[in-house]
Amino acid sequence: MNTESSAGRRSRPRAGAAEGPDASAGDTPATEAGQSTAGDLPVFPGDLSAFAVQLRRMHGEVGRVIQKYAARRNLHATDVQALAAILDAPEPMTPGRLRAVLGLTSGAVTACIDRLERAGQVRRVREDADRRVVHLHYAADARAAARTHFRPLADALRRAGADFDADELTVALRFLTALNDALAEVSGESAGR
Repeated sequence: MNTESSAGRRSRPRAGAAEGPDASAGDTPATEAGQSTAGDLPVFPGDLSAFAVQLRRMHGEVGRVIQKYAARRNLHATDVQALAAILDAPEPMTPGRLRAVLGLTSGAVTACIDRLERAGQVRRVREDADRRVVHLHYAADARAAARTHFRPLADALRRAGADFDADELTVALRFLTALNDALAEVSGESAGR
C-alpha cells in the first residue's frame, strides 16, 4: 500500500513490530519475497540482491570509463570527481562547496583545484561584487574533450532507454534520484563518525 507524503512523493509503509515476529529480528536481511524487515526500514518490493548486483556492475562500468579519462589527462580520480561536481552544480561552484561535496580537507581541495588549473581543466574566477568569492568554471576546451570521451556513456544511455517509454523512464529517474539522496545521507553519516 502506497501513501502520498507531504512532499508529493509516494511512500511505503515502514516495516516494524506490527508486521510480525521477523520485524524484531533487526538483522533479518529479507523475507522470502525479497523484502527487508530490518529495523524501521521501508519494505523493498523488488529483488534487493539483484538491484545491488546491477548497481555494482553499473558503478564498475562507469568507473572504468572515468579511470581511462583520468589516465589520459594525467588526473587523479578525485580530480575527475571534482570536475563532475563543477559540471553538475546548479550554481557556480566555489572551493568551499567543492570541499563539502567531495568530503575533503580545505588543503586537499586547494591541491585538487591547483592540479586541475595547471592541467587546463578549470579556471578560477573572482566574483565582481565580492572579490573574496572564487568561482570554479570548467574550461571550454576541457569540457569539449570530456564530452567527446564520455559520449559513449550517453550513447549507451540512449540505447538502453530506447526500450522504455517516457513514463517508465520517469519512474527510473525518480528511483535513481531517491537512491542517490539516500546514499548521500549514508555518506554524510559515515563522515560524522
